Amino acid sequence: MINNRIKANAFETKEEVNQGFLDLLAPVVPFFEKSNPGHLALGSHGTVYSKERREVEAFLRPLWGLGPYLTEQETPILDTYLEGIKAGTNPENSAYWGKVTNFDQLIVEMASLSTFLLLNKEQTWDTLNEREQQNLYHWLIQANDHTIPRNNWHFFRILVNVAMKKCGMPYAQNIIDQDLAVVDSFYVGKGWYYDGVETQIDYYISFAIHYYSLLYCKFMGEDDPKRVNTMKERAMSFAQSFKYWFDSTGEAIPFGRSLTYRFAQVSFFSALVFADVEALPWGEIKGLISRHMQSWMNHDIFTTDGLLSVGYHYQNLTFAEGYNAPGSPYWSFKTFILLAVPKEHPYWKTEALPLQIETNPLSLPESRNFYQYNEDRTHLQIFPAGQFLHFQNHAAAKYSKFVYSSHFGFSVPKSNYLYYEGAFDNCLALAENECYFRSKDQDVAYDIQDDRIIHHWQPWEDVTIKSTIIPLENCHVRIHEIDSNRTLDIYEGGFSMPLEELASPKITGLEAVYETEKGHSSVLGIIGFEQADVVRTEPNTNLFYPVTMLPHLKSHLKAGHHLLVSVVSGRLVDEVLEQPVISIEEKKIIITQAEKQTIAVLEN
Repeated sequence: MINNRIKANAFETKEEVNQGFLDLLAPVVPFFEKSNPGHLALGSHGTVYSKERREVEAFLRPLWGLGPYLTEQETPILDTYLEGIKAGTNPENSAYWGKVTNFDQLIVEMASLSTFLLLNKEQTWDTLNEREQQNLYHWLIQANDHTIPRNNWHFFRILVNVAMKKCGMPYAQNIIDQDLAVVDSFYVGKGWYYDGVETQIDYYISFAIHYYSLLYCKFMGEDDPKRVNTMKERAMSFAQSFKYWFDSTGEAIPFGRSLTYRFAQVSFFSALVFADVEALPWGEIKGLISRHMQSWMNHDIFTTDGLLSVGYHYQNLTFAEGYNAPGSPYWSFKTFILLAVPKEHPYWKTEALPLQIETNPLSLPESRNFYQYNEDRTHLQIFPAGQFLHFQNHAAAKYSKFVYSSHFGFSVPKSNYLYYEGAFDNCLALAENECYFRSKDQDVAYDIQDDRIIHHWQPWEDVTIKSTIIPLENCHVRIHEIDSNRTLDIYEGGFSMPLEELASPKITGLEAVYETEKGHSSVLGIIGFEQADVVRTEPNTNLFYPVTMLPHLKSHLKAGHHLLVSVVSGRLVDEVLEQPVISIEEKKIIITQAEKQTIAVLEN
């Protein structure tokens, strides 16, 4: 019932967005009856934080949607939440959420509660008696006295202090100023930030830094006009290129961490409407949001109870981070900030417009990405460089592949012992004696040019590789210059494809092809490869498809200098690949496709 109802929802009118939120919230409601006040037990798998904190997170995250909904609607669940908040912030209650410690997950969850108060002060804060207000105040303000990571977390403290200011309670302006200065130090240019580490530019720029900035703009416009003006200007600039993270079907590019937050990917655009910042025409923003929401509702993202699962296109713990608890996916409700936009706003009256892409391909070093669409914009590929995040599950798979696709997804390894276990799609994977594979992680150096992406990397100290990736029409060329003091087995992986019973791999010489109703994946060895093949990878490694087939090339290299050249393609069913003609003249590799010539100069 829930799936069919939501699938039919266009998410264009305010009534449709309202209904979409209620449909998504409805399966959560029965769990309140089984839980302690202020806690919600939605599952049993573990995280880096305690069971107690997992239940508090599950209770508070739906507020990202409930808060906006309550600005114009009433619901009995508000009473449940108020009772839970009173109990959770009362030190004398057995349901007390507890004292905050350094780097505490509770500080993360303070953001939704603070926004809830900011949106609905009269229905929330003003209904509490003095003691209850003091309890809530003292629980929230703990954030000011503890150490937090140097990243988007600084906005959690900002929201706490802004909420207390608007509730007429003591707050720390110096903390607000210090935290905003830290966030400002992350700014790169053209609207782009990094999230605390220069090698991390992912969805946290959109659904965290810019999202919270736009909340700040809405609530602090009169108090801090200079900062607000800067935030709005940056958001407008960011929107011009962040829309390149979506294809024309509404699918967002799968890249980086926290992908289980799913449709939070489009929440930045909802926040633009909430803050009344027309960074793109309202119709274009509506098109981005509505297509994206429809796309997600047509994926298998629910548990049998109707809850949002931990996973991506399907329930999947293999790729999940250590901080992905059963209630974590409700971070996606941030997109429903749209419900706090009055029905008179022009956004609700405009028609949804198609995706507007002015430049294709687009090289944007500020985002550490190169973007390319197919002809009708139904398939987006991004080619990242210089990205990585330490102390992160599957970091190499999430940040360091040569290319990511909105149509084929990407895979993470279950193990690196054997090649098929690693599911090394769109990677050059290297091993000694066919086991314990390594692929590219953090670049030693990189360059994003107008027509290519260059990586310098070292899988071992005595192995150096220069990988030049040249995007072409419906394919790209990979050029690897390898200097090694080791004997290595080399595997060049293409795009993963879903396993289909009637589909058979096609291997001709040094070309491997796998075709299904989803499209075509092919790899062609030009120089330096000895074998082409297709392997069935470990189940539940790909974010899109539970079981996949992976075309790849293989070579056995002795110590020394080697040149590897291949053509890799992931394309839709009706797209034709014109194989490029590749030749070498002295130190130049000449690539010709459709009478267009590209030249790569070799180092050695």
